[in-house]
Amino acid sequence: MSSTATATATTTAATATAVKSSQAAVRTVWTLRILLALFFALASALPKLLALPTATTVFDAIGWGHWFMYLTGLVELAGAVGLLVRRLAGPAATALIVFLAFAFVTQLTAMHGENAGTPFLFMAPLAVIAWNRRAETAGLLGLRR
Repeated sequence: MSSTATATATTTAATATAVKSSQAAVRTVWTLRILLALFFALASALPKLLALPTATTVFDAIGWGHWFMYLTGLVELAGAVGLLVRRLAGPAATALIVFLAFAFVTQLTAMHGENAGTPFLFMAPLAVIAWNRRAETAGLLGLRR
Protein backbone atom coordinates (compact mmCIF):
# COMPACT_ATOMS: atom_id res chain seq x y z
CA MET A 1 0.00 0.00 0.00
CA SER A 2 1.38 3.41 -0.88
CA SER A 3 1.92 6.14 1.67
CA THR A 4 -0.82 8.23 0.03
CA ALA A 5 -3.33 5.40 0.41
CA THR A 6 -2.27 4.89 4.03
CA ALA A 7 -2.60 8.61 4.79
CA THR A 8 -6.04 8.69 3.15
CA ALA A 9 -7.19 5.64 5.12
CA THR A 10 -5.90 7.17 8.37
CA THR A 11 -7.65 10.48 7.63
CA THR A 12 -10.89 8.70 6.76
CA ALA A 13 -10.74 6.65 9.99
CA ALA A 14 -10.05 9.77 12.04
CA THR A 15 -12.97 11.58 10.40
CA ALA A 16 -15.29 8.64 11.05
CA THR A 17 -14.24 8.58 14.71
CA ALA A 18 -14.81 12.34 15.03
CA VAL A 19 -18.27 12.04 13.47
CA LYS A 20 -19.22 9.21 15.86
CA SER A 21 -17.90 11.22 18.79
CA SER A 22 -19.82 14.28 17.64
CA GLN A 23 -23.02 12.29 17.24
CA ALA A 24 -22.59 10.84 20.72
CA ALA A 25 -22.12 14.35 22.14
CA VAL A 26 -25.26 15.58 20.37
CA ARG A 27 -27.28 12.65 21.74
CA THR A 28 -25.91 13.19 25.23
CA VAL A 29 -26.73 16.90 25.25
CA TRP A 30 -30.22 16.23 23.85
CA THR A 31 -30.79 13.66 26.59
CA LEU A 32 -29.66 16.15 29.24
CA ARG A 33 -31.91 18.85 27.77
CA ILE A 34 -34.97 16.57 27.79
CA LEU A 35 -34.36 15.19 31.29
CA LEU A 36 -33.72 18.62 32.79
CA ALA A 37 -36.74 20.10 31.00
CA LEU A 38 -38.92 17.33 32.42
CA PHE A 39 -37.51 17.93 35.90
CA PHE A 40 -37.94 21.69 35.83
CA ALA A 41 -41.45 21.52 34.31
CA LEU A 42 -42.96 18.58 36.17
CA ALA A 43 -41.08 18.10 39.42
CA SER A 44 -40.20 21.70 40.18
CA ALA A 45 -42.55 24.18 38.45
CA LEU A 46 -45.79 22.21 38.54
CA PRO A 47 -46.02 21.89 42.36
CA LYS A 48 -45.46 25.64 42.66
CA LEU A 49 -47.96 26.58 39.97
CA LEU A 50 -50.58 24.25 41.48
CA ALA A 51 -49.76 25.54 44.99
CA LEU A 52 -49.26 22.06 46.37
CA PRO A 53 -48.64 21.92 50.13
CA THR A 54 -45.01 20.87 49.69
CA ALA A 55 -44.34 24.06 47.74
CA THR A 56 -46.42 26.43 49.86
CA THR A 57 -44.68 25.24 53.03
CA VAL A 58 -41.28 26.11 51.59
CA PHE A 59 -42.36 29.53 50.35
CA ASP A 60 -44.12 30.30 53.62
CA ALA A 61 -40.78 29.64 55.33
CA ILE A 62 -39.05 32.02 52.90
CA GLY A 63 -41.60 34.67 53.85
CA TRP A 64 -42.13 36.39 50.50
CA GLY A 65 -45.68 35.22 49.94
CA HIS A 66 -47.29 33.04 47.34
CA TRP A 67 -46.71 35.51 44.51
CA PHE A 68 -43.01 34.62 44.71
CA MET A 69 -43.85 30.91 44.53
CA TYR A 70 -45.88 31.46 41.35
CA LEU A 71 -43.13 33.64 39.85
CA THR A 72 -40.54 30.97 40.65
CA GLY A 73 -42.72 28.32 39.03
CA LEU A 74 -43.12 30.44 35.89
CA VAL A 75 -39.36 31.03 35.66
CA GLU A 76 -38.73 27.30 35.98
CA LEU A 77 -41.38 26.48 33.37
CA ALA A 78 -39.94 29.06 30.96
CA GLY A 79 -36.48 27.58 31.49
CA ALA A 80 -37.82 24.08 30.81
CA VAL A 81 -39.42 25.20 27.55
CA GLY A 82 -36.25 27.08 26.60
CA LEU A 83 -34.15 23.96 27.08
CA LEU A 84 -36.23 22.21 24.42
CA VAL A 85 -35.92 24.99 21.83
CA ARG A 86 -32.65 24.62 19.91
CA ARG A 87 -31.77 28.34 19.68
CA LEU A 88 -32.81 29.02 23.27
CA ALA A 89 -31.21 26.01 24.97
CA GLY A 90 -27.93 27.82 25.74
CA PRO A 91 -29.48 30.99 27.16
CA ALA A 92 -32.09 28.93 29.04
CA ALA A 93 -29.38 26.76 30.61
CA THR A 94 -27.37 29.85 31.56
CA ALA A 95 -30.44 31.56 33.05
CA LEU A 96 -31.30 28.43 35.03
CA ILE A 97 -27.75 28.31 36.42
CA VAL A 98 -28.17 31.90 37.66
CA PHE A 99 -31.62 31.01 39.00
CA LEU A 100 -30.15 28.04 40.88
CA ALA A 101 -27.39 30.22 42.33
CA PHE A 102 -30.10 32.42 43.84
CA ALA A 103 -31.90 29.29 45.06
CA PHE A 104 -28.67 28.24 46.77
CA VAL A 105 -28.38 31.58 48.55
CA THR A 106 -32.06 31.46 49.54
CA GLN A 107 -31.68 27.95 50.93
CA LEU A 108 -28.65 29.04 52.94
CA THR A 109 -30.35 32.08 54.41
CA ALA A 110 -34.07 31.38 54.67
CA MET A 111 -33.93 27.59 54.99
CA HIS A 112 -30.82 27.49 57.24
CA GLY A 113 -28.81 25.42 54.78
CA GLU A 114 -31.33 22.61 54.39
CA ASN A 115 -30.80 21.05 50.93
CA ALA A 116 -28.43 23.87 50.00
CA GLY A 117 -26.25 21.60 47.88
CA THR A 118 -29.10 20.42 45.65
CA PRO A 119 -28.86 23.28 43.09
CA PHE A 120 -25.28 22.25 42.31
CA LEU A 121 -26.48 18.83 41.14
CA PHE A 122 -28.40 20.59 38.38
CA MET A 123 -25.86 23.30 37.63
CA ALA A 124 -23.30 20.82 36.26
CA PRO A 125 -25.46 19.33 33.47
CA LEU A 126 -26.87 22.80 32.73
CA ALA A 127 -23.29 24.03 32.30
CA VAL A 128 -22.65 21.22 29.80
CA ILE A 129 -25.70 22.35 27.81
CA ALA A 130 -24.71 26.02 27.98
CA TRP A 131 -21.18 25.19 26.80
CA ASN A 132 -22.45 22.99 23.98
CA ARG A 133 -24.85 25.69 22.76
CA ARG A 134 -22.44 28.63 23.25
CA ALA A 135 -22.28 29.43 19.51
CA GLU A 136 -26.06 29.86 19.30
CA THR A 137 -26.04 31.95 22.47
CA ALA A 138 -23.33 34.20 21.04
CA GLY A 139 -25.36 34.51 17.82
CA LEU A 140 -28.47 35.54 19.74
CA LEU A 141 -26.46 38.17 21.58
CA GLY A 142 -24.96 39.45 18.33
CA LEU A 143 -21.45 38.32 19.25
CA ARG A 144 -19.18 36.72 16.68
CA ARG A 145 -17.33 33.47 17.34
